[in-house]
Amino acid sequence: MILVALRDRSGSNSGDARRVGGGAVSVVREPRVGVLLVNLGTPDTPSVKDVRRYLREFLGDPRVLDVHPVLRWYLLNLVFLPFRPRRSAAQYASIWTAAGSPLLLHSRALTTALQQRLGSSVTVDLAMRYGQPTVDNALDRLMAAAVDRIIVVPLYPQYASSAGGTAIAHVMRRAAERWNVPPIEIVADYFDDPRFIEALCRSVRPVLDGFDPDFVLMSYHGVPERQVRKSDPSGDWCLQSDRCCEGIDQANRWCYRAQCFATSRHLAAGLGLASHQTGTAFQSRLGSDPWIRPHTDRMFGQLAAAGVRRLAVVCPGFAADCLETIEEIGDRGAHAWSALGGEAFQLVPCLNAEPGWVDALAGMIEARIGIEASVGSI
Repeated sequence: MILVALRDRSGSNSGDARRVGGGAVSVVREPRVGVLLVNLGTPDTPSVKDVRRYLREFLGDPRVLDVHPVLRWYLLNLVFLPFRPRRSAAQYASIWTAAGSPLLLHSRALTTALQQRLGSSVTVDLAMRYGQPTVDNALDRLMAAAVDRIIVVPLYPQYASSAGGTAIAHVMRRAAERWNVPPIEIVADYFDDPRFIEALCRSVRPVLDGFDPDFVLMSYHGVPERQVRKSDPSGDWCLQSDRCCEGIDQANRWCYRAQCFATSRHLAAGLGLASHQTGTAFQSRLGSDPWIRPHTDRMFGQLAAAGVRRLAVVCPGFAADCLETIEEIGDRGAHAWSALGGEAFQLVPCLNAEPGWVDALAGMIEARIGIEASVGSI
């Protein structure tokens, strides 16, 4: 029997079996690919109630608060949730727009632009690890679109178990609960992908040219030191020396800190920045345990003391502007810089739905789609 993929003039496959010249001819549907973008998440509203519900799900994740379950329950219910939701709600309210959460708006815009870029043979959907839209609902939509396989892209350029790792694990767990389990491929990280670096350069360069900074600080979300050590299979490399993140090899292949420094090196090179013009730091500490260094807020003081007056901050670990970029860096960071005597401060917007980023992401996905044979024989 000859298998032939028949198309009508519109380019779609015909669904009818045909018999030509006495030979059985079966119509083969062109394989359809689903793409699932996964971001962190956001409260439904900036109300204390919704923020508390969001933080309960987020901080209740054992990959985020990776301590003994009893201690996690204690910290969640007796330390964080009684006090933090009210403060966080005020911070969310300060960045909320008439259309809703900036993180969700930018993520949806990226999803729409990527769908247009990839075309009708690919179905692109969006899910959040915590909150809405859920992974379950996104998987439902992709399966209803009759996709044959799904490419999952966590919107975290650098891998961390508490970010990309939990997104991947959650998608796989939800998919595995289905009777028909779709084939799934993961884009785990792309911290040094040339397409990602080029998109960053194209986005950052015009802002720096217009601002003319004395120094460019690249700020990433921090993680506890224990999580970095747990990512080291050798157990004797990560955080064991000041030079442990100067390169990436087998020992620190999964090291979030090393990947952040690698992104910074590539971005600095692409922008033509000398070593004395740029640095890397980590923000958003939570709790009293040691977090990876250097710390962004403390770097501000060191830079001001060194005579820097015009500071630009880039956040290459965030795919979309959110609470940590707009409020923590753009608002509180700018005020802190002014209080330290700084003359000018510039937060460089994240990639969001920039055309260069859409093209870069499409290129990563297209490289994984490959070419499926539509004609064969049995």
